[in-house]
Amino acid sequence: MMNTFFQKFALLIRDAQLRNRLLFVLGALAVFRVLAAIPIPGVNAQQLQLFFSNNQFFGLLNLFSGGGLSSLSLVLLGVGPYITSSIIMQLLTIMVPRLKQLYQEEGELGRQKFSQYSRLITLPIAMLQGFSFILILERQGVITSLSPFQLFVNILVVVAGSILLMWIGELISEFGLGNGVSLIIFAGIVARLPRSASQLLFSFNTAQLPLYLAFIVAAVVIVAAVVVVTEAERPVPVTYAKRIRGMKTYGGQSTYLPLRLNQAGVIPIIFALSFLLIPQMFATFFQASTHAWLATTSSFILSWFQNLGFYGSVYFVLVVLFTYFYTAVTFDPHSIAENLQKNGAFIPGVRPGGSTQEYLGKVITRITLVGALFLGVIAVLPIAMQSLSGIQSLTIGGTALLIVVSVILDLARRVDAQISIREY
Repeated sequence: MMNTFFQKFALLIRDAQLRNRLLFVLGALAVFRVLAAIPIPGVNAQQLQLFFSNNQFFGLLNLFSGGGLSSLSLVLLGVGPYITSSIIMQLLTIMVPRLKQLYQEEGELGRQKFSQYSRLITLPIAMLQGFSFILILERQGVITSLSPFQLFVNILVVVAGSILLMWIGELISEFGLGNGVSLIIFAGIVARLPRSASQLLFSFNTAQLPLYLAFIVAAVVIVAAVVVVTEAERPVPVTYAKRIRGMKTYGGQSTYLPLRLNQAGVIPIIFALSFLLIPQMFATFFQASTHAWLATTSSFILSWFQNLGFYGSVYFVLVVLFTYFYTAVTFDPHSIAENLQKNGAFIPGVRPGGSTQEYLGKVITRITLVGALFLGVIAVLPIAMQSLSGIQSLTIGGTALLIVVSVILDLARRVDAQISIREY
């Protein structure tokens, strides 16, 4: 197995096209990290660090900015606006049949138009998020008081940074290896690992050695479980009916329909975070209001969300519900049953048409329950580990782990496919 790995790695380095693709990805990610290190004007570094240490909500948002939000860099919005616009477009496919047809039935050209609509929606979302973040951080004392012109310039800069990152992500997808947006988030997560490791080393206490060993074992088990669940499939057997044309017989083969245990990926967690974002965003915005009742209500809402037990419970329930919701949006048993019937295929023991649709619906409902509960547990795992250990840097799980595992597996599949093509 190791020999095969080294052989494929050597082929990756020797092949000029693959090597150039890999170097393009590394160069694009290096540009992103440089942009993420340049702060916008007027940032109070000490107040910024204090603000993020006391605000778990903005810490989660920092994940999707690739670490740009924690330093208030030029790309502090990250690819968050683009992700939000993509989610909105996918939700619109439920209400607008034309968009669903464009995305699912019109091939590559239709998907390009769908992506173009997502890019157009990104701009107003980035402007709204940029204005909200800068105003909130100004009220918290993280950014010095801005004149209207300075506020406009800062919003313009962060919106341009977000659009630039979206463009870099699409360039990576086209000229590099893997999904560009996912790789940008992945690079931001990995870039924070040295800082987390240094915090863990500085807080190391020999009396807590059994706790650290237990953490290492738990980390290995959790990563293995995430890989297994991410790759897990429920094969549904499918048989093609025999057809005789002239002197030849077609069909009669048996295959299977792979139904993924986790159809939704990390999207339900992003949905849940976006849903939790709304009340916390408004509460943070109005916390410094001159109206006493508005400031009191905002502080009350924020105090509830700072309660780890309440926050974790709501987060878990939302992730489970959104997993079912997103699976219902993306998986259409009626369409699959209809396509199977048109191609002369059937599931053994199940009548074509309505019965096949009902059978697939039952199967996907059962396996989605397992995937939804697993996603919920992984999402709230960092909160649970912080509560049990009392060490903030001693956490494993959550959105970051799911993204890292998903990106690595997807990148490995793409590289393996490219290498296999060249070997043949």
